[in-house]
Amino acid sequence: MNISIAIMAAGLGTRMKSALPKVLHTISGFEMLYHSIKEAQKISDDIHVVLYHQADRVQEQMNAYFQGIRYVIQDHENFPGTGGAIMGVTPKYDRLLVLSGDMPLLEASDMQRFLEIDADVVMSSFCAKEPFGYGRVVMNDRADVEKIVEEKDASDEEKKITAVNAGVYLFKSAFLREYLPRLDNQNKQKEYYLTDLIAFAHRDRKGVKALLVDEETYMGVNSKYHLSQAEEIMQRRIKRRFMEQGVIMRLPETIYIEADVELKGECILENGVTLLKGTSLENVHVKAHSIIEKSTLKNSDIGPMARIRPDSLIENTHIGNFVEVKKSTLKGVKAGHLSYLGDASIDEGTNIDCGTITCNYDGKKKYRTMIGKNVFVGSDTQLVAPVTIEDDVIIASGTTVTKNIPKGALAINREPLKIVEGFFYKFFGKKDA
Repeated sequence: MNISIAIMAAGLGTRMKSALPKVLHTISGFEMLYHSIKEAQKISDDIHVVLYHQADRVQEQMNAYFQGIRYVIQDHENFPGTGGAIMGVTPKYDRLLVLSGDMPLLEASDMQRFLEIDADVVMSSFCAKEPFGYGRVVMNDRADVEKIVEEKDASDEEKKITAVNAGVYLFKSAFLREYLPRLDNQNKQKEYYLTDLIAFAHRDRKGVKALLVDEETYMGVNSKYHLSQAEEIMQRRIKRRFMEQGVIMRLPETIYIEADVELKGECILENGVTLLKGTSLENVHVKAHSIIEKSTLKNSDIGPMARIRPDSLIENTHIGNFVEVKKSTLKGVKAGHLSYLGDASIDEGTNIDCGTITCNYDGKKKYRTMIGKNVFVGSDTQLVAPVTIEDDVIIASGTTVTKNIPKGALAINREPLKIVEGFFYKFFGKKDA
């Protein structure tokens, strides 16, 4: 891990057209900058994140995930641009890998490729189908890199070049100490360009090598359209990894899985399934158009069209269509359809019939419902929490339970059915035959 990493995340991101800092826009459930830091930590213990625009907000968000990150505030007023961003970074090791916080698809294995090349400067490049917007990589007849010209400073001839700068660099720290102070802002943008270091290195016969990379992995996210493209690519990666590990997916292009979801054993995901962050499944069949969020499920089947909300634990259980579970523990339970089970603990052998509701909220506080083993809860039952239903209880259909029910009892509070003969004709009048 003898490599330092700097992640540039100071930009205004104006093309995103959003009050939210660009690097905090999410892909597969997590901020773009989160993905960069997470992958960087796999190869380095010296990570610097360069901030400027809404720096406090970005740092606070990343502190929720990571510790030990060094945050650098760019002197944007005096030293704007990518070169100015790196001026404040003091690497711990003799090489510095420079990344961009808007490249969420770059993985640790991609970063590792730079470390296998020995040169004062290693830059990344690819041949773009549509090079507009990229810095052009100018090479000589021997394919040596002479310089990188930014789009706004490029001549008409240079704009025809399809070899573009991918925006990731590896510098020897000694090279940066010598050449960073030599940067100037004599360009149309009046910024200090990190790319100018390439020309310095070529001029002084320093070692400059280009690493050819693929355009998809190194795409920068500069607009919400780019954001959607990056999301699709990451989703394909996530789902392919799980399917290669044995997960069955029906119409995988319709399924959405966030980046930290865990799937173990033999899972089946049908079309339209959504698995949100913090979810862990083991031997679970999730049927069509069900949603699971921040919950753990084992040896169960869910849906179709079920919703499992955060902090639920479900084991050896059948959850049917249009059932919603929230912050509940269900072990060995059957809840076939049309029920809400919130803030509940339900034990094995219990059957929850259609239309059952745990009334867990009184307008101020949430309360728990405790249901024991082998309980039969009839249709259209309301369980008004806090309430405890002990083992081996039958609750008759249409009952509102407002107090604890002892073991082995029947709970029923129906009013006797009243029948008034002939009332229809009295109310509507008798029709002629």
